[in-house]
Amino acid sequence: MTKTYKPAEPIWCAGCGDFGVQGALERALIDLNIAKHDVMILAGIGCSGTLQNNVGTYGYHALHGRVLPTAQGVAFANPDLTVVAVGGDGDGFAIGAGHFVHTVKRNPNLVYIVMNNSVYGLTKGQDSPTMDSEGAAYGLDATRLALSIPGASFIARGYSRWSHQLHELTVAAFEHARAKRGFAFLEVLSPCVTYNDTYASWDSMLDNVDDDPNYDPTNMSMAFTRGVELDEVGRMPAGIIYRNDNAVGREVPPAMSKQNLDPAQHLDSYGKIMASYAV
Repeated sequence: MTKTYKPAEPIWCAGCGDFGVQGALERALIDLNIAKHDVMILAGIGCSGTLQNNVGTYGYHALHGRVLPTAQGVAFANPDLTVVAVGGDGDGFAIGAGHFVHTVKRNPNLVYIVMNNSVYGLTKGQDSPTMDSEGAAYGLDATRLALSIPGASFIARGYSRWSHQLHELTVAAFEHARAKRGFAFLEVLSPCVTYNDTYASWDSMLDNVDDDPNYDPTNMSMAFTRGVELDEVGRMPAGIIYRNDNAVGREVPPAMSKQNLDPAQHLDSYGKIMASYAV
């Protein structure tokens, strides 16, 4: 049996939405029978950036805003791994916004879970890019941003209080990336009970498109239109907003894990190079 390190105990405040995200992630690994030693979780900065310590898979704490390029490096180096990047809305949509845009465009085979609470919880509650502004239900809508980028293949929004749906969305995101269809972006509304307790307001703002029989998540135009229409009345969509089941995720051949790294294979070439200097 392959051993992994002993997981840490979460350090989040009681009632933090990040507990629901971790629970959904752990259940997805079990339901899909994914061994923990086949999983690499990379985290950004902030309260959500400790999740990789708690699960017992391989983990890495990336630099502020740089979790996506780091996760892509892992996915390209070893395409057999299930690669999961996690982080907060500040890490992902402020300093990391440029990386988010390019990752959607590249469509690598990995999962990105953003725990959105609209504040910088670790540094005492400053507004993040997703904080609501005057005349708008919320600030930056990363799902619509992703929809506007060519290459988008899986976009979903969950809510930590809606645990059943969040579990289903997490499983769907894993299945998308593991089927080599590309980048699975799952935003999870994850309230910060200390600095921005939005449980009551988000309950009434969400429109669950998964329950709408007339909603087609494979229709990008419909997805974008629904988001704009809901925004105009102070609401936002939840569920699988868009998916492209025919997408092909980007890989960079040959993957480092597939290459022969034995130095002995280069001895003949090295000898010829050295001999050329003696002429």
